[in-house]
Amino acid sequence: MYLFNNESKRPLVIKTAKQSAKCASLNDRSQSSSVLAKLKVACITVPLLLLCGAANAGSLEQAKRMHDRLAGVPGSTEVIQQMADLIDAGNARAAAEIAMDSPSFYNVTIKNWVTPWTNEEFDVFAPLNDYTATVIGMVRDEVDFRQILTGDIIYVAESGAGVPAYNNNNNAHYEALENQGADLSSVLVASTQSSVTGIPADATAGVMTTRAAAKSFFKDGTNRAMFRFTLMNHMCADLEAFKDASLPPDRIRQDLSRSPGGDSRIFTNSCAGCHSGMDPLAQAFAYYNYEYNVEGDPEGQNGSLVYNAEGQVDPETNLRVQAKYWINSNNFPFGYVTMNDTWDNYWREGQNQTIGWSPDLPGTGSGAKSMGEELANTQTFAKCQVTKVFENVCLRSPQDQTDRDTISSIQAEFVGSNYNIKNVFAATADYCKGE
Repeated sequence: MYLFNNESKRPLVIKTAKQSAKCASLNDRSQSSSVLAKLKVACITVPLLLLCGAANAGSLEQAKRMHDRLAGVPGSTEVIQQMADLIDAGNARAAAEIAMDSPSFYNVTIKNWVTPWTNEEFDVFAPLNDYTATVIGMVRDEVDFRQILTGDIIYVAESGAGVPAYNNNNNAHYEALENQGADLSSVLVASTQSSVTGIPADATAGVMTTRAAAKSFFKDGTNRAMFRFTLMNHMCADLEAFKDASLPPDRIRQDLSRSPGGDSRIFTNSCAGCHSGMDPLAQAFAYYNYEYNVEGDPEGQNGSLVYNAEGQVDPETNLRVQAKYWINSNNFPFGYVTMNDTWDNYWREGQNQTIGWSPDLPGTGSGAKSMGEELANTQTFAKCQVTKVFENVCLRSPQDQTDRDTISSIQAEFVGSNYNIKNVFAATADYCKGE
């Protein structure tokens, strides 16, 4: 059982991987002779469109497939030949770099990869925003990808781009960029959230403190949504996967009834397992909110992220803690009362030790930045990023032990290269180029 109060969060959307159009090795398939005959005809009739297995894919076909999947658009004859020559020379990584030099790698592939993370519907067609633009810039500049959950970082349009200035209260800056078809591979420049949005540097936490994320996940409710969707987007699993009923429930807030529907067993067996770990971690967001005109702008299109800095207090709590952390306190008056943004990671004990928490971090802290650091330095975070790239580039989920071993190898390379996600795209494209 998940508690989101008025957040109206939808159930987890199961995202299906795109399937590539290809003919598998016919000798390995136990299909009927009629189906085999059709496949043979298809492969013979259109050999340049349907490639029959990795073994028969030459360097030109591999180069074309690599370019299509990385750039999202066909490459010119000259570019494909250059890539094929590099593949023949045993340097497929360099061939991948050529494909990633295409502006479409950022305007199409990375944009479509990131955009679903920015909204609760996982909508790939959502408008360009500061969350998406920031990840695009980080990929291009090969920024340590852990900063996606920790950095005082934001990407905005360069001066002279002919778009409205960044505004804390709307998305006009990025929508104008998208409407004019701007080349995101060149127009975006790095800046800091603290200088652009005014949030204190120690309160910034990568994409979690962008306006787009706030609009989707801090709007209304109890701020648990920000934590849940961060898990789904950057740890590759929903709360159910982390459920552990063995943990103490002492940090679960007052708004969660201990006997929902009059049955305390529901709390013990369903609710507590998720909330006992989530609530002490989500306390990191206690000073954040998304403010907007509820009556005049119910969708919050013109709202903004707010943060109660030192000396600022909420009129209802008389603390820096946002009032949403104290709502529905009568549901269980003896529950935990949030007094600050101190978080503790109960998941370092019990079954969730397998997440691979960093031994160099204390497992406790204050605020979103240090909590983001806790998540971003796990083995699960690194594996999640590599798996998401694999599914995006290979157009399928990992299927066998060879795939899983490859993901482990690329994950080790990812960590060893200071979390350079661009290298992950190149390595994955190399692995899948013959499919």
